[in-house]
Amino acid sequence: MEIEFGRTSGDYARHRAGFPDRFYDRLAAMNVLRAGIRALDLGTGTGTLARGLARRGLEVTGLDRSAEMIVQARSLDAEARVATRYLVASAEQSGLPDRSFDLVTAGQCWHWFDRARAALEARRLLVPGGRIVIAHFDWIPLAGNVVDATEQLIMKHNSAWRLNGGIGIHPAWLRDLQEGGFQNIETFSFDLDVPYSHEAWRGRIRASAGVGASLQPDQVARFDDELRVTLAARFPSDPLAVFHRVFAVIATSPQVRQPQEAPA
Repeated sequence: MEIEFGRTSGDYARHRAGFPDRFYDRLAAMNVLRAGIRALDLGTGTGTLARGLARRGLEVTGLDRSAEMIVQARSLDAEARVATRYLVASAEQSGLPDRSFDLVTAGQCWHWFDRARAALEARRLLVPGGRIVIAHFDWIPLAGNVVDATEQLIMKHNSAWRLNGGIGIHPAWLRDLQEGGFQNIETFSFDLDVPYSHEAWRGRIRASAGVGASLQPDQVARFDDELRVTLAARFPSDPLAVFHRVFAVIATSPQVRQPQEAPA
């Protein structure tokens, strides 16, 4: 399945919910977030995570392959009155100098990277003792809920889509970081319901990999109309309460060993 998120940048910017405040609060309590530190957000998309960091006083650079997404990110930053530096580049080969950052983040995007290369690039970019955070804010399908019904529709319209049935926990990322040389790996997760109007949920799904980023416009329109009918018939409450799970992996770049003094 060929994915191009740039085709969905408008819906992505308008309808994709960002990480909740509780996520940033947990990271701050772990001393991962501190005002003034230099942060790089990989796969930044429309800058949702980057803006969250900038609002907390970090000096943030956002990086993404899609120039269309960066355009949306800059517009949303202007509305939010935050300043973020953006670059069009890949997570695996950023072109940025060694040891340029105290924190590297990747929100809802690690699975799209060449993960082994991205881990090594993150380690190269971090100062000794710097931190990496791989985070997800996933919708969770449960039998009969709106996510389950939506995923069934995506599979009906796009047989190549294989991201259904997730549980919002990603243990493989721990191995990626261990094999990339990171240390002191920790995780946390928590659940919450996210309110979406019918219109916003349809926009959120149009922005997803299985719909707007991979289907042709006429296919997207047919999918969207069927989702509209399904929501009206089966889930008439508006707004919807859409079940989500936040999951984060935090690890530390190894400290550089100091040379031992020669014996007296």
